Amino acid sequence: MFFAIVAIDRPGVTEVRASTRPAHREYLKAPPQGVTYRLGGPLLAPDGATPIGSLLVIDAPDLATAERFSANDPYSKADIFAEVSVTHWDWGTGNPDKR
Repeated sequence: MFFAIVAIDRPGVTEVRASTRPAHREYLKAPPQGVTYRLGGPLLAPDGATPIGSLLVIDAPDLATAERFSANDPYSKADIFAEVSVTHWDWGTGNPDKR
């Protein structure tokens, strides 16, 4: 099942986000067993450059696994998010597995 993880940064965490980014990227490269990272990237402020959150899409067997994946992300552990939602998502258009 696919899950969309949408996380919005707390104010004033730009430096923490930048310093945690390498660990976050490594986590995505080698996710826990049972999880496949599909796509993601930062949500941006109106200036088109300043990160204000994250959007990830993962493939996981169930909601509990997706929530654990989100909670163990280095960004989450660094407490940069004001809010996080983990929601079932149906990948319709553009899914590379359904060509």
